[in-house]
Amino acid sequence: MAGISRRTVLTATAATAALGAVAACSGGGSGSADPTGSPSGSTTGTGSTGPTATGTPAGTPSGTPAKGTPIGDGSTSDTGPQPNQPKPEKLKPGERPPQFVVFSWDGAGGTEDNQFPRFLKLAEEHKASMTFFLSGVYALPKGRAELYHPPKHAVGASDIPYLSDGAVKNTIKLISQAWLAGHEIGTHFNGHFCSTRSDGNGVNKWTPEDWRSEIDQAVGFVTQWRTNTGFTDVDPLPFDYRKELIGGRTPCLEGQKALLPTIAGLGWKYDASSSGGLQIWPQKVQDGKVWDFPLQSIPFPGHTFQVLSMDYNILANQSSGSTKGDPAKYDEWRTQARDAYLAGFDRAYNGNRAPFFIGNHFEQWNGGVYMDAVEETLKTIAGKPDVRLVSFKQLVEWLEAQDQSTLRKLRTLNVGQAPAGGWESFLGAAG
Repeated sequence: MAGISRRTVLTATAATAALGAVAACSGGGSGSADPTGSPSGSTTGTGSTGPTATGTPAGTPSGTPAKGTPIGDGSTSDTGPQPNQPKPEKLKPGERPPQFVVFSWDGAGGTEDNQFPRFLKLAEEHKASMTFFLSGVYALPKGRAELYHPPKHAVGASDIPYLSDGAVKNTIKLISQAWLAGHEIGTHFNGHFCSTRSDGNGVNKWTPEDWRSEIDQAVGFVTQWRTNTGFTDVDPLPFDYRKELIGGRTPCLEGQKALLPTIAGLGWKYDASSSGGLQIWPQKVQDGKVWDFPLQSIPFPGHTFQVLSMDYNILANQSSGSTKGDPAKYDEWRTQARDAYLAGFDRAYNGNRAPFFIGNHFEQWNGGVYMDAVEETLKTIAGKPDVRLVSFKQLVEWLEAQDQSTLRKLRTLNVGQAPAGGWESFLGAAG
């Protein structure tokens, strides 16, 4: 795995009280190395179909090229509303909230080990939707690196690798397949500059203007890949990315403070860049304009401290940041990672029903145990009553369909706290 950056992680010395300040994908702490992920030297990603708000499968077969109206240079096209989207429904008075779970993937490139197709297939089998945070440079071949002008860095600089022509083509095809299956395509921006670089020059130092430049370029690489690559043997993306893009996750979970005013001005609906959040119902930030969806602190089996709900943070606590730890411990680590995710799920499902967020990368760290853990987790929870495996975009639509009084009441429940008198009594005045 090429290209490893440093990110802060929770270690055995981190107390629960400090979880809001330190977390796996954030820069500047006591942490271990965290691979950015990049295809075949490799990246990160997400994907697949989704259930309706009432649990009825909405999926249809994915992957068939859609006919549409070309946009711009033909890199993207308008094929109409996205397929396989649930209709958000307002909670009825006294109704128990669904248990939303969002699986999200950073980078979302077409890796050579076929992890992207693996999870698209898994999601289709279980009627799940996911969010793929696409790194814009994954639509830009290595030979065109000079087109990227990263803020506060040299032209063409990037802390994640550019892809080969074949990998760029594969990424475009997989992103198209994911969107047609009902998954959300967000952004992971471009060059992935963390504060833990040797020069300390990370996205944490960016201004709102820097973020606007980065966003414009990330969107430009996706919406102008045909001009930038010259490819004529790949179908256009079947959606208008400028309209579909409503949220993202920053590199290393850094720079959110300067990012928020920029994305609020662009009309984005959410940001998933906070680290170490609690498992409580989300709220809006930036003067009530942007939903804040943090990676969350969850129980870590065998330890008194909690761990961030992301594959790398678990790895950092198991193998001290090494992506090639002791093979003799792989089975133990796989089980521990799965059980951490399930403990976080159970705490919400049997408690306050707060949406549960899991962040991942397409990777094969420590023998691929974290990919297996995610798959086992999804399979275990998918069939449970009231569970909705959705994208962040679908979660936003559901939240915004609710009465504000209902959401305010839900936010009064603490981590793992179920209503003392039951849901019927607690939300009896909803609406």
